[in-house]
Amino acid sequence: MPAPSTVRQAAAVVALEGVALLVVAGVLIVRAVGGAHEKSISGYGTAGWFVVMGAAVLTSGWALWTGRRWGRGIAVFAQLLLLPVAWYVAVGSQQWSYGVPIALVAVAALALLFSPSAVQWLSQDPASADNSSPDTR
Repeated sequence: MPAPSTVRQAAAVVALEGVALLVVAGVLIVRAVGGAHEKSISGYGTAGWFVVMGAAVLTSGWALWTGRRWGRGIAVFAQLLLLPVAWYVAVGSQQWSYGVPIALVAVAALALLFSPSAVQWLSQDPASADNSSPDTR
């Protein structure tokens, strides 16, 4: 059984989040190369963190899009990490115009990932699924 449309919609959202993280990494690298230095953080180190996280989230989106169930765990974890980030941005930094959309995207992705069709797809017998991962039984 191929991935349902809700999983593919979640895959698109998650993949876009991964791309956004990679774009932020690129901006941080360009700023660091351009001479922007901050006392408390390293532009290159922060960019490296965004590259690692962005690659993981983008890979998760690809996995979901192609029907690989393991991508769901990474996607759910990423969304759960986004919720406190959104809270900090909205409440802690008083940037409601950034924090609220971040929270809405995370909640929407979680709703798609936990929709009845996604849960049913996840609970099907792996032996009957069209799964290209190796059999480890």
